[in-house]
Formats: sequence, structure tokens, C-alpha cells
Amino acid sequence: MDISSGDDSDISESEMEEYEEKSYEKLKNGNYRIKVSDEKYNCPFCPKKKKQDYLYKDLLQHASGVGKSSSDKRSVREKANHLALMKYLEKDIFGNVGSSSSSNAAAAAKEEDPLSGCDHDEKIVWPWTGVVVNIPTQKLPDGRSVGGSGSKLRDELIRRGFNPIRVHPLWNFRGHSGTAVVEFRKDWPGLHNALSFEKAYEADHHGRKDWFANNGVKEGLYAWVARADDYKSSTIIGEHLRKIGDLKTISELMEEEARKQDRLVTNLNNIIDSKNKHIQEMEQKCSETSKSLEVLMEEKDNLSLAYNEEIKKIQVSARDHFQRIFSDHEKLKSQLESHKKDLELRGVELEKREALNESERKKLAEELEENAVQNSALHLAALEQKKADENVMKLAEDQKRQKEELHNRIIQLEKQLDQKQTLELEIEQLRGSLNVIRHMGDDDDIEVLKKVEASLKELREKEGELEDLEALNQTLIVRERKSNDELQDARKELINGLKEISSRSQIGVKRMGELDSKPFLEAMKRRYNEELAEERASEICSLWEEYLKDPDWHPFKRIKLEGEEEYQEVIDDEDEKLRDLKDQMGNEVFKSVTSAIKEINEYNPSGRSKIYFSGNNLLTAY
Repeated sequence: MDISSGDDSDISESEMEEYEEKSYEKLKNGNYRIKVSDEKYNCPFCPKKKKQDYLYKDLLQHASGVGKSSSDKRSVREKANHLALMKYLEKDIFGNVGSSSSSNAAAAAKEEDPLSGCDHDEKIVWPWTGVVVNIPTQKLPDGRSVGGSGSKLRDELIRRGFNPIRVHPLWNFRGHSGTAVVEFRKDWPGLHNALSFEKAYEADHHGRKDWFANNGVKEGLYAWVARADDYKSSTIIGEHLRKIGDLKTISELMEEEARKQDRLVTNLNNIIDSKNKHIQEMEQKCSETSKSLEVLMEEKDNLSLAYNEEIKKIQVSARDHFQRIFSDHEKLKSQLESHKKDLELRGVELEKREALNESERKKLAEELEENAVQNSALHLAALEQKKADENVMKLAEDQKRQKEELHNRIIQLEKQLDQKQTLELEIEQLRGSLNVIRHMGDDDDIEVLKKVEASLKELREKEGELEDLEALNQTLIVRERKSNDELQDARKELINGLKEISSRSQIGVKRMGELDSKPFLEAMKRRYNEELAEERASEICSLWEEYLKDPDWHPFKRIKLEGEEEYQEVIDDEDEKLRDLKDQMGNEVFKSVTSAIKEINEYNPSGRSKIYFSGNNLLTAY
């Protein structure tokens, strides 16, 4: 997989080393293809370049040249990528490719641990610095000297496996001095490379002792690691070393690193103590939350129990109410039969008296006619009453079936409410666990991150189940309202039929929960003239009819009467609306409103609509 260097707008110089490490990890994980064959390699960061087949040493030189380049044309990202490639070639690919004799010499020097024979109390220039002398130079016509660039010598040292950071040729007023300093990394691997660099040149008899020995002409480069003698010398090398470094022993650096390590361990222990304290606080909060949830669940169970008891009471009351309706209709039916028999007996008596005289016969004929008309009307009324009885029976069965369906739906909604509250409890517990997990681990802890991801996934699943339950709940509510509307339409039809019956017979229909407007009119007459009083009374009466229809207004309180076990609902005299009504309109208007709200609460508390009664019996509601 090849990539281009891309735009470096998101990388600064301070982020270069971090980005280099990320690229190096990707190279180690095999994200980029480098090896083409046993001897050929390519640069994954220069896909647009024509030349893609490199030998190992050529690719190493290319990566080093781009990574160490000081040109502004190279982006920071491109330099970091090539430095990572150079590091990968040196550490991970170097042992798998053939090398020249110089590379073999460097590898042999690496096999020996340079620190093993090093004097830890000897003062060495730090940062680790090497000295190279006897660099070939040429004199120009003006007498000044010139020599090779530092990058060329650095690449040569890199190929030999010493991994320097940079090489600085030293110049004076005469030009190139023929000397240079080699900078290595400040860490222990940097010291290892510096000592390997020194031993490699000593092995070729081109070390410091060989340079200062008076044994004739010196040929080739001589190199060694800068120490106290070089640092304190008055040469150009000493001046440069005093500018860039300081003298330290390996023991001092080890002690300093140990002190830093101790401080780091102390800081980490403090951080761990702080984290543990925070975890304890979070556990305490979780415990308090769990106790609060247990209290809420207990209150919810108590409310559910009270609700079920109230539903049972309503069902018993409805059953008793329908039983009273049937008994009252039977009484009316027997009264009609008795009245019919009385009329028949009276007709027989009139027929017996028909023969008395002519005038009496005429009167008798007229009475017979009237009796026939009344008898016919009573017969029609009996038929209508019979139809009304049948309709009432059907309505009772429908209402019974509807109440069973509503009860089943209430049970289903209660179960869904329990599931919803259980899911909400699980979601809260998951969120608490998620917060604890987030505070227990650092961002680099893979196991903690996996737990966080698993908790987040489970949390999303629970929230999805909660949304599904809410959607199902809304669907059931819509169905219940639709069924209730259909029932109300059927009830309206029956009410219209009852009104027609009541106009032709002696069956009366009463609307329970209807507000009496007379007390309002009387109260307004005490304040205004008759015309304005009627208008104001109508407005106020309409306003209170809207109040009565509002299901959110429930001016009742539950009290327990003496000698009774169950609680009963009574009018709450402290209700703000009723108290203001009594103060402004008087006691009669207050009684009219409380009477209407009592009837609505008794016969139709959920719908808040008026109720029709036939005689003293409930027929239906709309």
C-alpha cells in the first residue's frame, strides 16, 4: 500500500517526532509494502517518483536524505515519514540483507557491548558527540579551503550503522578546517552508537591515540568520542563543543535518570491515589443512586397496588349500577301492564253501561274512542319500551365487553410501563457503570476502551428497546381512543332514540353532570340589569362548563370516614377555583358547580362528559 506525503497543514514541528513513531509502527505492522524482491525495495512515501526499485543502501540513503533535509520544499509530514522509514530499515530490515565489508565491521562492532568496558566516571561531552579529523579539503585560488558536506559524511556513517543525527563541518577564517563534529541522540542508544562509532575507528587504527601518535603521514578519516581533553582544548573543536554541550559522567547521567524515574514513580503513585479516591466517590454515588431507585420502585409498586384496588372498586360499582338499571326497567314494565289491565276493565264496564240510554251511549262511544287512542298509545309505548330494554341490554353487554377490553389494555399498559421503567433503570445503571469505567482507566488502556465500547453498545440497545416500547404504547393508546370514539357514536344513536321515546311516552331522560344556569343568573341579577345579567350569566356558565370538561382539574381529596375502612373522595374546599367562585358568586352557584362535578366524577370521571339518565337510571354517555 503506497501513499503520498499529502498536505502537512495539520502537522507542526513539535508533532514531528510523534508522527514519526506512528509511521514507524505502521511500517512494523506491515501496512506499507517495501520489499519488491530479495534485493529490491521501494519507497512507500514517494509513489509518484519514477524510480521505485532501490537497493537496500540506496533506499536507506534516500530515506536519510529526505528525513534530514533542511530544505523548505520538504513538508514536515514527508520528513517524518522518511525518518520512520530510515529507522525501520536500520532496526528491522538491516539483519535480513547482505552488507559490504564496512557494514560487517560495523555489525561486528555492534555485537560487543561498548558500555561494558567504558569508565562510568570518565567525563564525556553530552549530548554525545563524535570528532572527525583529517577530512580531505581543497584550496581555492583565494587561499580558502573547501571540503565535503556534512550530509555526505552523515550518510556514510548511517550506512555503517552508527545512526548519527547530523554532522557539522567546522569552518574558520581560512575556510573548511578539515574537522567535523558528529551529533548522536541524547539517550542510551545514542551513547551506544557513539561508542560503537569510536571502537570501529579504533579497530581500523584510526582512533584518537593513532591521530596524536607521531608515526608519519596520516591517511583517511580519524574519529573518536569527544571527552574532557577535547572539550577544554583551545582548538576550533573545543570552542564548538563548549557551545553545544557540557561535560558529564555516565554515573551522573544514570543518577539523574534515576532521580527522574523516582519523581515519575512518585507522580504516578499520586495520580493512582487520586484515581482510587475518585473511584470510591463514584462507587458511593452509585450506591446512593441504587438506593434511590429502590425507593422509587417501591413507591411505584404501592401506586400500582392502589390503582388495581381502585379498578376493582369501579368494576364492582358498575356491575351494581347495571343491576339497578335492569330492576328499575322491570318495575316500569310491570307498572305499564297493570295500567293496561285497568283500562281494559274500565272498557268492559263502559260496554255494560252502553245500553242505559242514548246520551250515555254517545258519551260511552266517545270514551271508548279515547280509551282506544290511549290504549294504542300505551301499546306503542310498551313496544318502544321493549325496544329500549333490548337496546339497554345490548348496550350493557357492549359496555361490559368494552370494560373487559379496557381492563386488558390497562394490564398490558401496566406491563409495558414496568418494562419501560426496568429499561430506564438498566440504562441508568449502564450509564453509572460507564462513568466508573471511564474514570478507572487511561485513554491508552485497550481493555478499558473495549469495556467502554461494549457498555456504549449495550446502552444503545437498551435505548432502542425503550423507544420500541414507547412506540407500542402510543399505538395502543390510539387504538383505545378509536374504540372509545366508536362506542360514543353508538351511545349517541341510542340517546337520540330515547329522546324520541320520551317525547311520545312518560319515559324521562336526565343529563347527569349538567350545570344549572339559574343560580348564575340570580347572582348576576344582583349586580346588573336583567339584559346584561343574562349575558354575563351565560358567559360565566359557559366558562365553568369548560372547567368541568377539563380532566386535569380534579378538585377532590381522599378522606377516611369514621367506621369505614376505605377512603372516599369528597370536594376539596381549599381548591383555588372553587374558593374564588364561592367568594365571588355566592353559595348557590358553588353548590351548582360542586353538584355537577360530583355527578361527573361518579359516573364518568375519565371522559368528563355529561351522562343521560332514564328516570332514575343511567342509560349512556356521550
